[in-house]
Amino acid sequence: MARVVRMFKTFKTHWKKTTVGVCLLTWGGNWLYGKHCDNLLRRAACQEAQVFGNQLIPSNMQVKKATVFLNPAACKGKARNLFEKNAAPILHLSGLDITIVKTDYEGQAKKLLELMENTDLIIIAGGDGTVQEVITGLLRRADEATFSKIPIGFIPLGKSSTLSQTLYPGSLNQVQHIADATLAILKGETVPLDVLEIKGEKEQPVFAVTGLRWGSYRDAGVKVSKYWYLGPLKTKAAHFFSTLKEWPQKHQASLTYLGPTKRPPEEPEEKPSRPPLYVRIYRRLSLYWASPQKEIPQEATLEAWEEMQLSTIELSITTQNRQLDLTRTEDFLNICIEPDSVGKGDFINRGSQKMCDPQLCPEGSQCIQASRCILQLPEGTEGSFGIDSEEYEAMPVEVKLLPRKLQFFCDPIRRKQMLQPAVQSEVTSEGPISSGSSGSLKRALT
Repeated sequence: MARVVRMFKTFKTHWKKTTVGVCLLTWGGNWLYGKHCDNLLRRAACQEAQVFGNQLIPSNMQVKKATVFLNPAACKGKARNLFEKNAAPILHLSGLDITIVKTDYEGQAKKLLELMENTDLIIIAGGDGTVQEVITGLLRRADEATFSKIPIGFIPLGKSSTLSQTLYPGSLNQVQHIADATLAILKGETVPLDVLEIKGEKEQPVFAVTGLRWGSYRDAGVKVSKYWYLGPLKTKAAHFFSTLKEWPQKHQASLTYLGPTKRPPEEPEEKPSRPPLYVRIYRRLSLYWASPQKEIPQEATLEAWEEMQLSTIELSITTQNRQLDLTRTEDFLNICIEPDSVGKGDFINRGSQKMCDPQLCPEGSQCIQASRCILQLPEGTEGSFGIDSEEYEAMPVEVKLLPRKLQFFCDPIRRKQMLQPAVQSEVTSEGPISSGSSGSLKRALT
């Protein structure tokens, strides 16, 4: 008892050291408990993956090949460690023949895709920039019609991973999120995603699954990291200092666009069986003896292009992949033209909101639904485009929607939600709707 009394007296005498020690012990215990929970999540995911690996395959069927494009520089250089700890064990236990390709510099994935041989799966391990590079290299191939049918998996390892919000359920635990994304690849459920083909003055186009941004909010958002020493105020500081350089900030351009297009019926997954021999012979004879039919010339329908002059603080051209609805009957991209009459206070507050949701279309914006558009910039226009969070030199571009171009693996629960009939809800953007007829260096659309 005397020893306990002496211990409490010591704590009372050295209460500052005691307080610091208790805080350190609490923090250390919480950290160790978090590591223990992460290990339990990894173990459960590996056990689920082993079920796929233990499945028997027919003797005449080869093991599926999967090519992983890993960007080790994503997430400030932590992507390689995150992949090896959380995703690689699951993939190796699944029974797939895994080939891991690590990129060493920016733009390398585009070149590697041109040389890639046949594979059954493509897995992208990185952020938005890695996705943009891989799909651009894939769709630039001469045989892109064949390779674009290869299903693509996405393991979110980057600082910005916009697609993960569409494909997988949200999770605050990074280990859980990566494991869920990897297991979704093994489950085999896919959804079609739209792609934007962005063609500038260069011959080769750039492809994006999220969209294009051009304006002051994007320019200020790129500079947020420079004010890291301001902590939680760095976002507001970047937008505040942006207002000191030039105000009002207006971006003028000419926009020409086509209206939405009707979605064609989906092709059947299974090809119809070949008819019997006597049916094929009868059809050929009937075609041979039938009198030739006169071809009726069809009148070419003129495309109803609409043109407008715009002055905006920011222009965004985005796909529908963020809020994917597999039951919709029209294919279109969204064009959001924000008003240029914005106060400095509203600019700072709205800029903070756009850092969390870049596709936010605020009140008073003009929203246009189109299938194709041409953006003409005045001569001498400076600045940059943000294409899937990657920086490109601003120039006149043509943006074309490629509906349902690529198949991405998706969580089965999320896919079931997308297949449910769309419920009529309130319009999130209160502006008029017209349905009319992260590299730091600038670079050209190459």
